[in-house]
Amino acid sequence: MKTELILQSLEAKHPGEHEYLQAVKEVLHSIEDVYNEHPEFEKAGIIERIVEPDRIFTFKIPWVDDNGKVQVNIGYRVQFNNAIGPYKGGTRFHASVTLSSLKFLGFEQTFKNALTTLPMGGGKGGSDFSIRGKSNAEVMRFCQAYIMELWRHIGPDTDVPAGDIGVGSREIGYMYGMFKKLARENTGTFTGKGLDYGGSLIRPEATGFGGIYFVVNMLKEKGLDIKGKTVAVSGFGNVAWGAALKASQLGAKVVTISGPDGYIYDPNGISGEKINYMLDLRATGDDIVAPYAEKYGVEFFPGKRPWQQKVDIALPCAIQNELDDKDAQLLINNGVTCIAEISNMGCTAEAVDLMVEKGILFAPGKAVNAGGVATSGLEMSQNAMHLSWTEEEVDAKLHQIMNDIHQQCVIYGKQPNGYINYVKGANVAGFMKVAQAMMAQGVV
Repeated sequence: MKTELILQSLEAKHPGEHEYLQAVKEVLHSIEDVYNEHPEFEKAGIIERIVEPDRIFTFKIPWVDDNGKVQVNIGYRVQFNNAIGPYKGGTRFHASVTLSSLKFLGFEQTFKNALTTLPMGGGKGGSDFSIRGKSNAEVMRFCQAYIMELWRHIGPDTDVPAGDIGVGSREIGYMYGMFKKLARENTGTFTGKGLDYGGSLIRPEATGFGGIYFVVNMLKEKGLDIKGKTVAVSGFGNVAWGAALKASQLGAKVVTISGPDGYIYDPNGISGEKINYMLDLRATGDDIVAPYAEKYGVEFFPGKRPWQQKVDIALPCAIQNELDDKDAQLLINNGVTCIAEISNMGCTAEAVDLMVEKGILFAPGKAVNAGGVATSGLEMSQNAMHLSWTEEEVDAKLHQIMNDIHQQCVIYGKQPNGYINYVKGANVAGFMKVAQAMMAQGVV
């Protein structure tokens, strides 16, 4: 595979799409050896086809705010690859949303969904709309306007959107309500729905829970236990909340959460009512964690990231590229045992290269945070069968899926010296499943 030539061609066609190009580069370098063992892939143009989305919908979203003023945002849906099932991926409402960020997320989602073993392709969508400071009525009008443009292109066997940053159960409810009205069907097209109308138990916690289950497997592979370990978590939304809750339940001590304003360090551990308070913070709509420091009398570090603290386990749970090579070196110097991305591409490429080079226990987001979309897949199954599983049943299935993903990473990622390169393992395992499905279906 002529990796550099492919990357140069992509850069020429998609200039400035840094996140997307970063994600493609990581995967291509990881799979190069196994790809070269399959000349039929090159003949079928698998790489050239797999790095480009099937289609992209881009549209304006006019809506009226509470003052009667017309506002206009940009909406997107990237349907990346449906070789193994309907497009599946979140919807992100945030001022930082660009086509590049959604293409990167859709590309990652394709392989992440393949790792779950569930029949789901990859997609992603969203808008540069921010829910911060908006009333419920404004959020509802925007969500309805977004779906007015998109509803013809989604469905239970076509494309199944979910939540993401800025899109929780409230936003999913407003979008699903408008979709039902327009499509005249009640088929569970969205996941992350409320429990009263087809949602799944433990879906809000699933990404964080699944991430901790994966970390437990990583530690177990090295003869270690999560009990008694100190954990740095970034973010304070659903993902960070789920991770903090499950880590605490398993005997670890979570000592940080963070927001754009900085991070707090709680040496006594974030557990019990403190974890519930994370949800209270999120419910305010303000991207700040400083009130935690005031409420619980702990230190707040304005404008800083939590990776300067000495911890055993570091878990990026907020946004892409939030942990760079300087942060990684600081964690390594402080004796970190394990770093795992529960956010999507939470570490920069330089940070990942450094951790792999130093032999640090590190796992990428497409493996670690697959528990969220896995549970969305379980929600789709429950909707299709018109039933609801108990919390214990969903959690047991999530446990098994994360165990299976870890095993795939070990199979494809174990190096001759015994080091497990989870980045390579996850990329190769996901790629092989998608590539083989594409081969079976011809050039389409």
